[in-house]
Formats: sequence, C-alpha cells, structure tokens
Amino acid sequence: MDVRQLSFRLLQVYVQVVRLGSVTAAAKMLHLTQPTVSLQLKKLTEAVGAPLLEYQAQQLTPTLIGLELYQAACDVLGRFDDFSSFLSEERDGNLGQISLGIVTTAKYVIPQILGGFYRKFPKVTVTVNVGNRAHILSRFERQQDDLYLFSHPPAGQTMQAARILKNPLQLIAPPDHWAVGMPNLTFSQLQQERFLMREPGSATRLMFESWLSSQGLGVLQTMQIESNEAIRLCVAAGLGLSVISAHTLGQQPQPCAVLKVAGFPLESHWYLVRRKDRRLDAASRQFIRYIGEHLTDCIEPQWLVPDLANLPQKFE
Repeated sequence: MDVRQLSFRLLQVYVQVVRLGSVTAAAKMLHLTQPTVSLQLKKLTEAVGAPLLEYQAQQLTPTLIGLELYQAACDVLGRFDDFSSFLSEERDGNLGQISLGIVTTAKYVIPQILGGFYRKFPKVTVTVNVGNRAHILSRFERQQDDLYLFSHPPAGQTMQAARILKNPLQLIAPPDHWAVGMPNLTFSQLQQERFLMREPGSATRLMFESWLSSQGLGVLQTMQIESNEAIRLCVAAGLGLSVISAHTLGQQPQPCAVLKVAGFPLESHWYLVRRKDRRLDAASRQFIRYIGEHLTDCIEPQWLVPDLANLPQKFE
C-alpha cells in the first residue's frame, strides 16, 4: 500500500461509513453527496488493494482488513483531534466535545451530573445519545461515543467499566394494592399478579429475570411496555406490578407504592464505561475526573459508591 495515496478526508469518510453502516447516512453526516462518498471509498479500496467493506444484514460491515484500517484511522484522527483540542485549551481554557451514550433509565441521573459539569466547564460541549440497551450496545460496538452509562455493562476485553452510582431496583404496586403496607412479604405471594416489564434485553428486565431464576421463581402474567414513564403510569392505574429503578420513582408524577418484599430492592449500579481501543480525548478525561471529584456535589449521598475518588486511575 502506498500511504501517499491516503488523505485525512479519505479516512474521515471511511470511519463514518463504518460507524453508521451506510454510505447514505455517512454522506448526510458529512454533508457530501452519496456518489462522492462512494468514490472516496473506491479510492481508499484501490489504495489498500483489498476489499474493506461487505454487506451483512443490509448494513456495511468492515472486513478483517477493513477493521484494522478502521482502528488505525480512528487512532490517527483521534491523535489530531487531541492536538486540535490541545491548541484550543492553550488559547481559551478547557474546550472540547464529549459524546455520551446512555441507556434510557440513566436519563434520570445524567441531568444532575451534567448540570454541575457545565457550571465548572462551560466551554465543553456534551452530546447525549439516549436509547434502550440494544441501541446503546450497538453504538458501543461501533465506537460512536466517548463514554457510556450502563446498569448492565457489555462483556468483552475491549470494555472498561467502573461503578459510579447505586441503582437499586424496587418492586412497586398501585397505591391501593392489597400488599401495600404489609411487612415481610415473599415474592411467591405475588406470583399470580401481572408484571409490567421492559422489552427483552433491558438491563432492568435482565436483573429481575436473573433474580427470579436464582430463586427458582417465575411470573405467570406479563405485559411488555417499552417506557419507564408508561410503566409508572400503568402501575399507578392498577394494571399490575413492576420492578423499576429507584431513580425513576423519585420523579414520578403519579403515586406508586414500594412493596416490602424479601430480596428487594435488588442491588444494581450505574457504570461509567469506555472502550479500551478508543483513545479518550482531554474533555472526556476531564469529565471522568469531574465525576470522581465532584459527584458528591450534585448527587444525593445515598446513591454514591465509596470508591469514587479512584475513578480517574481506573480509566488510565
């Protein structure tokens, strides 16, 4: 391969095509025409001398060689982004951009975190991408964000995670339910009830089903609802019971009662997650330091984990 045939623009186009899995989407993101993007890919393929992309499940996916080129391109472009950020920081103070990928229930905690961060670093721009676990996992696999918030982190050697907040899962019921106020309930007393559950793959559902399996229990009736807000409203209206993050209950507009059931709340945490093979820029490292040093200023003490001060070292 003759590296003289490569250019930053070719690499930028290729990285966006791999991340988005589509020439059309990449063209829109880069404000280019689709034929221009296709021509850039052709030039890059000819320069490398081997196929870089192939279609799988109607999406462009890198070949083995294409994946290696993608990693190299991300590294090269990332280093020059770091250099650009360094120049900006030298001239104007702390500047930069951070892309966060967070699962749906994390939207109940991220505003407090970002509010304090923006007050301290007003020139750092943060983009927050919210979706269900499957969507954010897809973004994680394609390296579309700098940092992620998961309550059930992805597996694999490329993943690095650290707990930052407690996320207990409570069992809730309508305010007039027969079990409200009863002490020492067992889950077997509730097995005949209808349970409102998030979609398969949801971290909350995974935790609940894992607990049921560990106890040799199950539920007979379920209703799937792909929204925490809708679940809260449906529980309040008497449609059934649910297991839901305690963070969502603190902001509920409709009353729901927390049941005192043996084994609950289920212990869970929010994890700050990054990919080891994606370089963290200065702004992202600043965000990690902020969480480690100042999360106590913006989050109530009962949600904090004890080892926050060591967070920056965990991501070095």
